[in-house]
Amino acid sequence: MIHILGIRHHGPGSAKNVKDFLEALKPDIVLVEGPPEADPLLQWVNHAGLKPPVAILVYQPDDPQRSSFYPFAEFSPEWQAIAYARRNNIHVRFMDLPMGHSIALENESRQVAERPGSIEPSINNYALRSNEVAEAAAIRKDPISFLAEAAGYHDGEKWWEHMFEHRRNNEQVFDAVTEAMQALRETFPQKEDRIEQLREAWMRKTIRQAEKEMFRNIAVICGAWHAPALVSMPKPKDDNDLLKGLPKVKVECTWIPWTYSRLSYYSGYGAGIGSPGWYDHIWHHPNDDGTRWMAKVAQLFRTKQMDTSVAHVIEAVRLAEALASMRNLYKAGLEELNEATQTVLCNGESILMQLINDELIVSNRIGEVPQEIPKPPLQLDIEKLQKRLRLPATADFKDYTLDLRKENDLERSIFLHRLQLLDIQWGERHDVSGKGTFKELWRLQWNPELSINIIEKGNWGNTVEEAAQQFVIAKATEADTLSSVTGLLEHTIPAELHRAVEVCIRCINNLAAASGDVIQLMEVVPGLVQVTRYGNVRKTDADLVSGIVNSMLTRICVSLPAACTAVTDEAAQKLLELFFKLNDAVNVLQQADITGQWQQTLQAIAAAGNTSPMIAGYATRLLADYKLLEGDELVRVFHYAMSAATPPDKAAAWLEGFLKGSGTILLIDNDLWNLVNNWVNVLDEETFTRVLPLLRRTFSGFSSPERKKLGEKAKAGGSGTASRAVAETGVDEERAKQGIPVIMQLLGIKNLSNDQQ
Repeated sequence: MIHILGIRHHGPGSAKNVKDFLEALKPDIVLVEGPPEADPLLQWVNHAGLKPPVAILVYQPDDPQRSSFYPFAEFSPEWQAIAYARRNNIHVRFMDLPMGHSIALENESRQVAERPGSIEPSINNYALRSNEVAEAAAIRKDPISFLAEAAGYHDGEKWWEHMFEHRRNNEQVFDAVTEAMQALRETFPQKEDRIEQLREAWMRKTIRQAEKEMFRNIAVICGAWHAPALVSMPKPKDDNDLLKGLPKVKVECTWIPWTYSRLSYYSGYGAGIGSPGWYDHIWHHPNDDGTRWMAKVAQLFRTKQMDTSVAHVIEAVRLAEALASMRNLYKAGLEELNEATQTVLCNGESILMQLINDELIVSNRIGEVPQEIPKPPLQLDIEKLQKRLRLPATADFKDYTLDLRKENDLERSIFLHRLQLLDIQWGERHDVSGKGTFKELWRLQWNPELSINIIEKGNWGNTVEEAAQQFVIAKATEADTLSSVTGLLEHTIPAELHRAVEVCIRCINNLAAASGDVIQLMEVVPGLVQVTRYGNVRKTDADLVSGIVNSMLTRICVSLPAACTAVTDEAAQKLLELFFKLNDAVNVLQQADITGQWQQTLQAIAAAGNTSPMIAGYATRLLADYKLLEGDELVRVFHYAMSAATPPDKAAAWLEGFLKGSGTILLIDNDLWNLVNNWVNVLDEETFTRVLPLLRRTFSGFSSPERKKLGEKAKAGGSGTASRAVAETGVDEERAKQGIPVIMQLLGIKNLSNDQQ
């Protein structure tokens, strides 16, 4: 006899009904909706190391991105059916359309859609979607919501909870579910949906096969929508004709950990539920009147340093029960408990309810998969390293501050950097406050989708080190730009992949030798200089990188003066940013010969008459910072650039370059201030209007305190607020002048004239 049990995926009410039904029926075989290729994995159900939530991952080995997940929670009806069969040594099989066929059909559909002039296929990949098809598909996806609406509920979750989760007696519940689905299918007849037809045809074929094998008592667990199609079975020939000639690809399967957050429909999971954490609670505590749940809420609040007393819990439970009674409900559900929690424990504030939703209602629980389960070698190596380095995979994020001077933290950092190189984004690196390069902050959060990335990268090697090494070498040899290889090297150095580092350096050297573009060289040098900083902490030979950096800087110094001539304003802006970063890189290196070459280049750029004014101004500023241009000579250069003979547009551009990054020099050097002030004063209105945007752009780059001080100095007529304060106090000016020579000598300013004193 065939028993069709139409269930709701991941519904604890359905799970309880299935468990009770099977224990009473004692079937010969259990057929469960799922991929037949995963039948060998069913032997692991009830294994001590396999703890839900978990999922079956089915993927195409030569294209792992073509994959599908089949998640299970402990309260999933399918899980309870499989667990019952395994406990009682009863045959159990999956009966859905094999994923080998499903993926092959999707591949064919994608190829058709990518052809020029083709029309994008519908959800069934074969016919255009109409409004009726869309409506029918929505009903098939979530028929519960339509039944709830017919019963006067606006929320399908709430209706299901009241109808199934809170009911004590559920005799003939599966017959009722089948009748309800039959009514929906008749009211909203399905258009030609070949995928659904193929799935249901394969389910019927599996049932017939079980009958041929002389199983007399067959229990079939399937989604409620499919139940009517399995009750009224057509002729075998019709199903065989439909399934004939289906394309097929090779697939492989494995168990992977899953999370409650990924089980919720908030993650985009089609068969998701809104409250997996709550469903887990009522599965384990079906008779809870709300007291246990409120105790969990109170415990959560206490961990967040929020005072919550036993009296709060008691009052909240009483309020929830009163709300349930007013609504003619058998017991308080999640809605009543949430309202009571917000009123009593949260003092009416809704913001704390988000914390309860994340931590308890949805939950961040993650499942476990035993080590013995067959897995790709790369995944086994990752799990072994996670265990050895004490970096457990968690559904919620966890922060680790690594001190690279400690051996274990250094190994953790190397491991995480290698995963990043493989594009396995388990960890996200953040900046650490403070000085030095010996600390790193990582935020780790495991997502089930990472399993696909691990399988995909398994082609590069069986261990993390081997796979990362081969992957980097392949990317470096294929790269055709300096910036891409430099970025790769920057991430490879902290991963301590020495052979890959050597390949990257060789590729950079070859590309740099063949490149005559000084701009491209300037773009990559700062990154390479940062790479050399890892040499001390990570025991890396930074001399290999330093040699290339020195060679590239020499080429830059030779070619840069010519590159600064005849450039547009937009190009000058970009070049100015590169100058800024390159100067910082030279200062980080602290090599006398490199610094000397750079200073000579700046002098050539500043002195050339055809250099872009903005670049010439910044080069002059850098020379002043290096103390190679100061005093009267600096004033002379500044006066020449800002004189009336210089076109105002060029003078404004020169000033923008000179003042890039900081305007403090105008606050401390009155001669430069007066030159700028006088230059602005002699501009006519039309010219001033034309250069005003440039001046605004220049001063907008200053910090707020600098702009404030410059404004005060301008308002005071150039002397600033300090001089005004001195005048008001009646200081003896003659006596004060006697100390000026000493002050000027301390500041390094010589040859001060009497007029200046």
